[in-house]
Amino acid sequence: MNLLLFISVVCVVALAIAGLFARQVLRAETGNVKMADVAAAIREGAEAFLKRQYSTIAILAIVVAILLFGAYMISGNLEIAWHTAVAFLLGAFLSSLSGIIGMWISVRANLRSAAAATKNAGKSVVLALRGGAVSGLTIVSLSLLGVSLIFYAFGADPQTTPFLIVGFAFGASFIALFAQLGGGIYTKAADVGADLVGKVEAGIPEDDPRNPAVIADLVGDNVGDCAGRGADLFESTAAENIGAMILGVALFPVFGLNGILFPLVMGAFGLIATIVGIFFVTEKLADNEDPMKALYRGFFVTAILSAIFLYATTVWLLNNIWFFYAGLVGIALSIVFVYLTLYYTDHKYRPVKSIAEASKTGPGTNIISGFAVGLETTAISAVAIGVALIVSFKLGELSGVSNGGLYGTAVATVGMLSTCAYILAMDTFGPIVDNAGGIVEMSGESEETQKRISRLDAAGNTTKALTKGYAVGSAALAAFLLFSAYMGEVSNLTHKAFVSVNLALVPVFVGALLGAMLVFLFASLAIRAVGETAQYIIQDVRRQFKDKGILEGTVKPDYASCVDITTKGALKNMILPGFIAIAVPVFVGFALKYEAMAGFLMVATITGVLMALVLNNSGGAWDNAKKYIESGALGGKGSEAHKAAVVGDTVGDPFKDTAGPSLHVLIKLLATLTLVLAPLFI
Repeated sequence: MNLLLFISVVCVVALAIAGLFARQVLRAETGNVKMADVAAAIREGAEAFLKRQYSTIAILAIVVAILLFGAYMISGNLEIAWHTAVAFLLGAFLSSLSGIIGMWISVRANLRSAAAATKNAGKSVVLALRGGAVSGLTIVSLSLLGVSLIFYAFGADPQTTPFLIVGFAFGASFIALFAQLGGGIYTKAADVGADLVGKVEAGIPEDDPRNPAVIADLVGDNVGDCAGRGADLFESTAAENIGAMILGVALFPVFGLNGILFPLVMGAFGLIATIVGIFFVTEKLADNEDPMKALYRGFFVTAILSAIFLYATTVWLLNNIWFFYAGLVGIALSIVFVYLTLYYTDHKYRPVKSIAEASKTGPGTNIISGFAVGLETTAISAVAIGVALIVSFKLGELSGVSNGGLYGTAVATVGMLSTCAYILAMDTFGPIVDNAGGIVEMSGESEETQKRISRLDAAGNTTKALTKGYAVGSAALAAFLLFSAYMGEVSNLTHKAFVSVNLALVPVFVGALLGAMLVFLFASLAIRAVGETAQYIIQDVRRQFKDKGILEGTVKPDYASCVDITTKGALKNMILPGFIAIAVPVFVGFALKYEAMAGFLMVATITGVLMALVLNNSGGAWDNAKKYIESGALGGKGSEAHKAAVVGDTVGDPFKDTAGPSLHVLIKLLATLTLVLAPLFI
């Protein structure tokens, strides 16, 4: 129990420091009246959307909790029924709170970052990153506190309690799915509508105040990239920690309680490493160099400290150096994924330049080239994930501990997620400076200020792309960990070893086939939802542009109309893909039973990871090819190459910000769902 106290104290300290960061951000200058007016419109739109979204999700969560309780009651498992329902609701509540906190700080830090950019870039970087750190530290702390408290509340029995708290992970995944889906549909529908009518048809710049959809677009950055990603990484840490705890049960005779609480302790040390890393990004250094260099410095400090803490924690709790090496594999994989994503989505490298070159011959060749790049990204990424799993498994086996191989993969996942809070801070940095750029543009600030903020905006686009790559890599390791935990739970329920899945059995093959199908169907529905919602925006913007005074700048557009239309469309269109994501695995589990469910989970995980890589990286590459041309290459803004690149970027928008990130959540939701319902699939 001393370990639980240690974890709780570290989390409380991290929350206090997050509070200090928030205070620093909120006390910063807020700029002129024009800036404040634009920021207020963004804040009001984001808060209105989140209020409607979470009201809808809350009703769905209560219904699911009742269904979970009823299903276990009917099967005669009263104890499991109430444990699962309570854990589900707590996980859902904290996941919702994580999303709300991420958005709340973002819509306030954007104005302060914009105001700071009028004086120097360094202060703007620090304010945006510390705004992001409020989100990162709070979300990871809430995840660790939630798992620790529910473990203690449910008896803290090392050999049984980890199986009783899996509902917490499912609750977190459930909320994250709808938060990411709804936010992703909103942000990209608004973006597509603003770009197609504003840039392509009317020929006006991005974030031009004459565009009626521009506020909806800026709102979308917050509800998608902040609220959605906050809930996503909350459920990543919660699900990974619970999965690792379940695998630790098998090693209880060797490590005792230490092996079960190891992931939580390491998560607490990750918070300490992140806090130090944030302080290494200073105003002076950020003002005198590329903003990405300053952000990378903080990341590498966090990664190095995480490695040091990993060594200390492994020696302290496990007393076996091989698991430290396994954890290093996870940290190394996080760095590999950061650079892989950078290579495929940064304009300095071959993939993005090839898309830009293809734009010279029109939208068709731009799209062909971009999609080819997305497909290519799966190769090295899959090899990297495979090598990490094999090496960490072998290192676990070298520990000499029975079942040490699987625990080695769990420690690798813990290692990769040890930098999660800093990664989330960098991710939230992106939409904060993106919004700051919109505020500066719409309030008519000086050209010097616009150039200053554009550097930060470019860095923000890079951080958003990098964190998506990190999210896919961590999702892959976490999904394998949860798959192993599912097999362990089935073994525990059936009282016989369940160590292999026989795909030659017809029901298992069918289950696997349905798992692959679900990934494609889900991605299709998510992308289609963006298209349908975007059509509403396009029609409204075209209607408003019929008033020539808007394009002439003498009449103010009706921003609220676009915000309201996007909100209604996003909430309506998120229901079907969310429902199918839950209904299909439940059907497979009940109809084809537990081994077919294992096949379903295995193939859905593999397919989902690869599909997410294609969607994320092709979308990011299309986006940066457009920005590369806008910087003056190949004719610059207004050229034929630029028009083609805008079309490619429009295709990539729902790929990288809706379907791709939602797939990260889907593959973990499938794993947590099977863990929760495993007793009913036997």
